[in-house]
Amino acid sequence: MAGMPAATVEVSAAVVRTLIREQRPDPAGRSLVRVANGWDNATFRLGDNLAVRLPRRAEAVPLIRHEQRYLPGIAARSPVAVPVPVHAGRPTSDFPWPWSIVRWVPGAPAAEVGTADRGPAVDGLAAFLRSLHVPAEAGVPVNPVRGVPLMDRDAAVRERLRDGERYPQAARLRAIWAEACAAETRGGPAMMLHGDLHPGNILLAADGSLAGVIDFGDVGAGDPAVDLAVGWLMFDAGARQRFIGAFGPSVDGGTWMRARGWALVLSTAMLSNSDDNPRMFSVGDFGIRQVLEG
Repeated sequence: MAGMPAATVEVSAAVVRTLIREQRPDPAGRSLVRVANGWDNATFRLGDNLAVRLPRRAEAVPLIRHEQRYLPGIAARSPVAVPVPVHAGRPTSDFPWPWSIVRWVPGAPAAEVGTADRGPAVDGLAAFLRSLHVPAEAGVPVNPVRGVPLMDRDAAVRERLRDGERYPQAARLRAIWAEACAAETRGGPAMMLHGDLHPGNILLAADGSLAGVIDFGDVGAGDPAVDLAVGWLMFDAGARQRFIGAFGPSVDGGTWMRARGWALVLSTAMLSNSDDNPRMFSVGDFGIRQVLEG
C-alpha cells in the first residue's frame, strides 16, 4: 500500500489552542476543528473566518515560511480569495516549527464536486492564473519538483509507470510523457507559481464559479506550465478547451504540451501515493484519464 508521507509531528487541537493562547490570544476562545491533514500541513478552522496551518513533517517547514512571505502580494492582485496570513506563529516547546493563522476561504472543494459542475469555474480560474503568473522577483525560491524542466522529473515518472497494475495504459502514458518532454522549453523570466493547483485546492461557490484558491505551500518561481496542468486535473475535454481558449495567444502550444506533461507528473504522484487518501486518489485517477484523452 502506497500512502501519504508519515507525519514527523502529530499536532493535537490542545497544542494548537496553547499556541494561539500564548501568541495570538484575541481569537483563543473561538471554536477549533481539524479540517485537513494533508501531505505537508494540518489545518484547523478557527471560528468562522480564520484557520491555523501547521507543518506535519520537517520538509514542510520552508513551505509555511514561503506562504507567509509571498501570499500577501499574491492576494493583492488576485481576483478571488486566498488564505492570507494574519499571524506568523513562532516555535515553542510544544511545537518545534513556525506556523500560521490565515484567513478562512469559504467554498466547496472542487474535488468534492461532480466534473460537470466544475465548468463554471473556467473563466475565474484563468483570471486567477493570469493574476498570479507575473515575473518573480529576485530571491523567490525555486521548488525542486515543481515548475522545473520536465526532464528533471523523468526518473520519478518512469519509475511510477513501471507499476503496470496501477497503470495499465503505461505504454501510452510513456509516449505522452516523451512528447511533453520534447516540447519547446520555456524562455523568459521565471514566473510566480502556485505549484500545487488541483481540485483539492480550488474552492467553488454555490453556482460553481471560482470562490478561492488555497494551499500555497509550493509557491515559488518557475515554468507556469505546472499550474496550467490544472486544465487536465480539473476539467473534462469540453471545459478544458474553454480553459485553454481563455488564455488566447498569451500561452503558446509548447507551454500547453508541457502543461499536459505536468498533469501526468502530478496525477501519477497522487495515484501512486494516496491509497490511504481517497480524495487525492480520485484526483489522480481523473487526471490520468484526462491526460489520455488529450
